[in-house]
This record gives sequence, structure tokens and C-alpha cells, in this order.
Amino acid sequence: MDIRLNEEQQMIRQTVRELARDKIAPRAAEIDRTGEFPWDVVDLFRTHDLFALPFAPEYGGLSGSALTLNIAIEEVAKACATSALILAVQALGAYPIMIAGTDEQKQRLLPDLASGKKLAAYALTEPGAGSDPAAMETRAELHDGEYVITGSKIWITDGGVADTIVVFAKTNPKERAKGVSAFVLENAQSLKGFEANTIHGKLGIRGSNTAELRLDEVVVPAANRLGKEGEGFSIAMRVLDRSRPGVAAQAIGIAQGALDYAVGYAKERKQFGKAIGEFQGIQFMIADMEAQTAAARAMVYWASQLIDDHSPDVTHHAAIAKLLAGDAAMKVTTDAVQILGGYGYVNEYPVERMMRDAKITQIYEGTNQIQRVVIARDMLRN
Repeated sequence: MDIRLNEEQQMIRQTVRELARDKIAPRAAEIDRTGEFPWDVVDLFRTHDLFALPFAPEYGGLSGSALTLNIAIEEVAKACATSALILAVQALGAYPIMIAGTDEQKQRLLPDLASGKKLAAYALTEPGAGSDPAAMETRAELHDGEYVITGSKIWITDGGVADTIVVFAKTNPKERAKGVSAFVLENAQSLKGFEANTIHGKLGIRGSNTAELRLDEVVVPAANRLGKEGEGFSIAMRVLDRSRPGVAAQAIGIAQGALDYAVGYAKERKQFGKAIGEFQGIQFMIADMEAQTAAARAMVYWASQLIDDHSPDVTHHAAIAKLLAGDAAMKVTTDAVQILGGYGYVNEYPVERMMRDAKITQIYEGTNQIQRVVIARDMLRN
């Protein structure tokens, strides 16, 4: 495992770190408190071309590198998990087009996503089909060169604000995975029969737009199908191989943000006549937090590099990265709250928000239990 950031990646990391510290961190508590989608952060990303990171230059992008993107996600997540998710989901919604789109579809759809002019979303999960997406019930029927889509999706990040949404639906309801196809909804919010209802009351990432989508005979041109009929499930799984390290990057950013704050607090907080950081019990906690975060980061960077190298081992290592990073984020943020004691339990300090935000990284893009299934099956098969 040998990951060395090139000069461009180091420069992007420093630029995003300063941007997150100066512009996003001061907004993080308010975004969490109000639960409102931060359009000002979207504008910030547009202005600084951060949406362009996962896209190749021929589509208006900057790098097309998963590692470069995930470095940026990590830096933003140190300050605000909600804001980091905006970057991650822009890539998530674009990946199906990158993977399975025709040249015409890529030229038509990707530049507006690379510039941030349009936001993207990825609609796979349904109320009865979460960890088992092949059990989806949304249907797509072909009529005179157009598909008519009817069904519902849930927990769709940016589903209520995205212009371009990739929707997965059954074109052959008699099949499971082989019956799924993928479609691009353009100008989704204005389509007849499309409705997005924002989900409120979330534990964390409160400023992120999470929506339930209802599709009542939504018409999509056949030209907006990605790949062939029946290839949708394969596309969805290949997308998750790419997107899971992005969620893992968000997780290590959250963990690092909490760790940095806890270390600073331990240096200043005095009990029994000395800083609590001088007590071995606190030192051991901080050492474990650092080790867990560093180990997870190494795997996230490695999985990201494998994506950039088009390695056949991506699925296995992306699952490990997601598993380690999500679990590390939850453990590190919980320990950060413990180090702050009573102060860690109130929202005047950021670690309680970070602990709440960390939990979702063990759930979305495939629960950490599913990651264990993926890893074990791969090992037993090979």
C-alpha cells in the first residue's frame, strides 16, 4: 500500500481545508440547527470549481480522480458533514452516467453537473428495498419510444433539490436483479407526475436534503435509459463501488474534526490542578482515536487509488474502507464527547453534532453489516 499525494492533490487539499475552515465551519452549527439546505455552500462550491473534481476534463471537470475528490470530501467533513455530502452526492448521481452513458449522454448531461449548474441525485432505495435493492417495485414500461415510470423511492439525498436524478426501476417485474434498468430524469422537479417530499426529524446531517420520491406515470424518453434493459442493477453496484470510499472519506473527516477538537480541549481543560490531557486515561483515549482515524484514512485512500487505477479489486477494498471508516467515526466522536464530559453533551460545542452526523456513515451506501457480507463473500468465493 503506497499512496503519495501528487502536487495537485496536495494543493487541492490545502485550498479546500482553508475554504472549509474560513467559510463552512462558521456555518456548520446553524445549518444543523435550522435543518435548511445550504444553498450558499452550493454557490461556494460552484465558485471554487469543487463540483468539477470527479469529472474528466472533456466534460468540464478538473481531474476525474476519486482520490482527489475524496481528499476534498474529507476536508469539508472536518467542518460540516452536511456540506461534504453535497460534494459526495454530486459524484454519486453522476457516476451512473459516467459508467454506462453513451458519448451523447455524457456530452449532454455531465458538463452541467461538473459546473454545479445542476445538482444530481441517485434514486435506488425504496421503502421495502433497502439492503435488498433487487426487490424494488418501481416499474418502467416502454410505450412508443418512451418509458412510463411509476413507484416510490425513499432516503434519496438531494432528491428534493436535484435537477438530474438517476432512477432505477423494473422493466421486467418477473426478474430480480436482471429486471432492473436505469433512467435519467432531467429537470426532475418540474416533471409531470414527479413529487419530492422532504424528510424531517433526522438525527444528523440535518441540513442535507433527504427526500421521499413519488413517481406517478413519469414519462422519460428511451434515449435517457442508461445501458441496456436489465443492466441497471449491475450499474448500481458498480456505482456503489465508487461511492462508498466517498462516504468513508466523509466519515474520516468527521472523526478527524472531532479528534482535533478533543485534543485542543484536553490541553486547556484543567481538573485536579492540571490539564486533563496529562492523565493517562485521556492520553490512551486520544491515542486510540488517532490510530483508528489514521488506519481508516489509509484504507480510504487506497480504495480511492484502486478506483483511479481501474483495479478489479475495488469492490472488496471499497467495502473495507466504508466499514472501517464508519465504525471509526462513530467510536471517535463518541469518545470526543466523553473527553468533553458535560460540555460534550450540549450543542454549544461541535462534538455532539459530529457524533450525530457520524451515525449515518454506518448506514447509507450499504450498512456496515452489508459491507461485512460483501467482504466475507468475496473472500470465500476467491
